[in-house]
Amino acid sequence: MITKEASTPAASLMSTEAVLHDYRVACESREASLIGRKEVFMGKAKFGIFGDGKELAQIAMAKAFRPGDFRSGYYRDQTFMLAIEELNLQQYFAQLYAHTDVEADPASAGRMMNGHFGTRMLQPDGSLKPLADLRNSSSDISPTAGQMPRMLGIAFASKLFRQNPELHQFTNLSRQGNEISFGTIGNASTSEGLFYETINAAGVLQVPLLISVWDDAYGISVPQEYHTTKGSISKVLAGFKRSKKEEGFEIITVRGWDYPALVEAYQQAADICRTEHVPVLVHVTEVTQPQGHSTSGSHERYKSKERLEWELEHDCIRKMREWILGENIASEETLAQIEKEAKQAATDARKAAWNAFIGSIQDIHQEAVALLQEALDQYPEQADKLQPLHQFLAKNPTPLKRDGISAVRQTLLWTRHAAAHPLRAKMIGWLEKAQAQAAEDYNSYLFSESEEAAITIAPNSPRYAAEPPMVDGREVLQANFDHILTHNPLVMAFGEDVGRIGDVNQAFAGLQEKHGELRVMDTGIREATIIGQGIGAALRGLRPIAEIQYLDYLLYALQILSDDLACLQYRTKGGQKAPLIIRTRGHRLEGIWHSGSPMGMILHSLRGIHVLVPRNMTKAAAFYNTMLRSDEPALIVECLNGYRLKEKMPENLGEFTEALGVPEVIREGSDITVVTYGSMCRIVMEAAELLAEVGISLEVIDVQTLLPFDLQHRIVASLRKTNRVIFADEDVPGGATAFMMQQVLEGQDGYRWLDSKPLTISAQPHRPAYGSDGDYFSKPSVDDVFEAAYSLMHEADPAVFPALR
Repeated sequence: MITKEASTPAASLMSTEAVLHDYRVACESREASLIGRKEVFMGKAKFGIFGDGKELAQIAMAKAFRPGDFRSGYYRDQTFMLAIEELNLQQYFAQLYAHTDVEADPASAGRMMNGHFGTRMLQPDGSLKPLADLRNSSSDISPTAGQMPRMLGIAFASKLFRQNPELHQFTNLSRQGNEISFGTIGNASTSEGLFYETINAAGVLQVPLLISVWDDAYGISVPQEYHTTKGSISKVLAGFKRSKKEEGFEIITVRGWDYPALVEAYQQAADICRTEHVPVLVHVTEVTQPQGHSTSGSHERYKSKERLEWELEHDCIRKMREWILGENIASEETLAQIEKEAKQAATDARKAAWNAFIGSIQDIHQEAVALLQEALDQYPEQADKLQPLHQFLAKNPTPLKRDGISAVRQTLLWTRHAAAHPLRAKMIGWLEKAQAQAAEDYNSYLFSESEEAAITIAPNSPRYAAEPPMVDGREVLQANFDHILTHNPLVMAFGEDVGRIGDVNQAFAGLQEKHGELRVMDTGIREATIIGQGIGAALRGLRPIAEIQYLDYLLYALQILSDDLACLQYRTKGGQKAPLIIRTRGHRLEGIWHSGSPMGMILHSLRGIHVLVPRNMTKAAAFYNTMLRSDEPALIVECLNGYRLKEKMPENLGEFTEALGVPEVIREGSDITVVTYGSMCRIVMEAAELLAEVGISLEVIDVQTLLPFDLQHRIVASLRKTNRVIFADEDVPGGATAFMMQQVLEGQDGYRWLDSKPLTISAQPHRPAYGSDGDYFSKPSVDDVFEAAYSLMHEADPAVFPALR
């Protein structure tokens, strides 16, 4: 373990000009933090969290950051972003005020609270910018340590770009892997499992990951002794330290107020990462937090007088000032002038950001005031209701967009009896326009809006020979994956048991031997970082297929999928994308942890990721082909009991595709519409055969994709014919069946066509029991489907369909 004491780094990095520039950046960042806190307390912003106390370490890190590098950090890295010139002070304050203009707040267009940074990696048309030439920051998330798995994937991509010669042609994405993934995290957050999982995976993979731990000895109010064994993360991780005989991490400790030692430490760490592709942990100790954790409380409540005095004395900017004077680099007057100018720069930026923010609201506000005044003039009988609304708007010096929109909506309520009045038409038109703009500001980009959006990919049916060979379904997948790997060098697949044995169901059998370990690879048992590995690689322009071995184990990765991947395009307003494909298998098998179908959980937590539920392996292969043509992430859930079922082998491997959001009628009928997917399709089809014997005709619809769901409203077209509907799947009651019911009956107005109450068929409200009997009594059976459908027809015509019992 290396401990950095004060010393003199390379002269070019420590010239008088460079030192004073760094001091100016530190002072400007500190002033922004101080002003930002005041703005929150004045009510101009909702919440504030700032990077004060970390300025010098972040400046030193920025000195080692080169074009092509990536940051995956957390919400205190403002000084770093200022130092690499991917953030300016006005943008910093614009984010604090939640300015929805993407030019004002490039990181999120007002969608994330302050301190959440990211660069715009996409062109307006959704294509990638030349990432190898840019200083890149992946988009931050708030959950502590949630940035770690993605950080691993970014570094993993550098390894692939360096070691795989097929990727050397993509010079817009990488300079043959000569990039570092710079990660940052607070000391308390190193207690999270995601941190340790990432550390272990990085040590195994040997990737250029440079992790900085900002150690200010607290996690909000909780001191270090409650967080970390031995009170030091670098001591805890000493066993990961590399040696001459064993691979591992390089570990460097350095004090957060020691400017020259910090500069040298980061130069050394970056050199190891960049040249050797060895992960490095930089433990930055003795960091202070002058304003406490955030605007939600004061650190004077939990820090002792002695600690507060120590923090004042060891404030990094104060220490740098002392060092500059002690080394005769600049005079007291020079530093005082820099401090004065820094304060003025932050003040001016705050004012400009606030004026721009308020100015962006003034037009809509003044239009609303004018409409309310017209309403007062035209509807004097409603003055008691309209006058307070008008006064509130007219006298509000700091209005929000919602104020005017809400006031007009209320005005429409109080003038509802004068429906034909032209002013109401004017107000409705204004409201529709304002709400459309609000939808663009606050609700757009959940999914891609580019020409490569998944829903734009046209279907292309499998093509078969006159007498196609009948093979196991897994062989269709295997042949399709082989074609993809052969023709697209950006694609790789990884996961538990994917490599040497070709996955537990053999869809990758023999493909590692054919395409190499950099294309088809095994990983450890670490679902969260498997997903992170995929997110980071996808951010960098690669096309990863990350496998989670069973759908039940998706829970290990659910937080990363939900908090990071699912909302990436949304929280950057189309500024970043990670078109990761997550491959897994589920539904029918046996046992509590190997037959899961928690689709409701997935649907409610993964909005922003397409959820595809093919009923066979040809359909699954088509979805892989579709998604690899798109720029969006998807979860593809293969049927666990379908790999050995026989299917025809297509001729146009890698080319046939399936449209998203387009259900397929797999059996036509006239009495009842049954809506289902995945393995339940076979159950329902078998029940339909039995029902036909007693005179009941089922129309069976395979939805094929749950997100998106039936974009063309094909299901309601069936419902117009049958007037009865059953939603069936293997999830718990109220899970995906409830979702499908809401989509059809409410979203498609399907309720209009019902002659009987809608039914759902689902599994029992517990995990499936083991064994064939466990399956029968835990999940829907053919008998269950038969009886549910029969009961609907019994209600309609008991004479023809007498009660079964």
